[in-house]
Amino acid sequence: MRRRLVCGMIAAALTLAGSAVFAADINFITRITQDEFKSLSKEAGAVLGYRNLAPAAPLGISGFDIAVEASAISIDKGTNYWKSAFNNDAPSYLIIPKVRVRKGLPFGIDVGAIYSGSTGSNIKLYGAELSKSILSGGVASPAIGVRATYTKLDGVNDLGIQTYGADASISKGFVFVTPYAGAGVLWITSEARGNLQTLSSLAKETSTVPRFFGGVKLSPIPLVGVTVEAEYAVRPIYSLKAGISF
Repeated sequence: MRRRLVCGMIAAALTLAGSAVFAADINFITRITQDEFKSLSKEAGAVLGYRNLAPAAPLGISGFDIAVEASAISIDKGTNYWKSAFNNDAPSYLIIPKVRVRKGLPFGIDVGAIYSGSTGSNIKLYGAELSKSILSGGVASPAIGVRATYTKLDGVNDLGIQTYGADASISKGFVFVTPYAGAGVLWITSEARGNLQTLSSLAKETSTVPRFFGGVKLSPIPLVGVTVEAEYAVRPIYSLKAGISF
């Protein structure tokens, strides 16, 4: 039974990873100003950042988690920089589906990675996380953890973005429901390349963005978990994750 669940989740993950991340490629067609590039960098960097989407408790030395997830952020598609990025046909939401894996290690440490890619778009996203449990939690006590993250945008010739994150979170399980909340900081570095740099001659941008998030993990049956999360980082970001843990 467990083997079938694992195979089914892997198949679903691969299907989602190959679905459309955006409606089209990102290829800049017109000039944008430095201030517009800074706004673009913050908004794009916020949605490309590594989402939490997990309670603070560690997986444990034998723990393993594999999941698919999707995050969405609303954008003002009427702005000049989004029009330029999407050939005058910007979407109302940027939606990033991802595959995520996470492994428990000794001493309350977990490591994880994400990947997002699409045959219908030039956008690729890679990321990694390292978390450490401060309190593992129990019947009467919450779990508390800290985490460091990294993501990198790839495949877009006109734009380079990397994010670095640090946050802390707290959670408390109740039967099959585990709410959690946390806060942290996202550092975003962006660079204009290719056609965008030729058109606009833009300097690199570095931004610091505070982030606040909260969510709940539902585990209605053994091994299976569904997590919903809301975050604010520049704009509201909404995420959904479904996976298995063992």
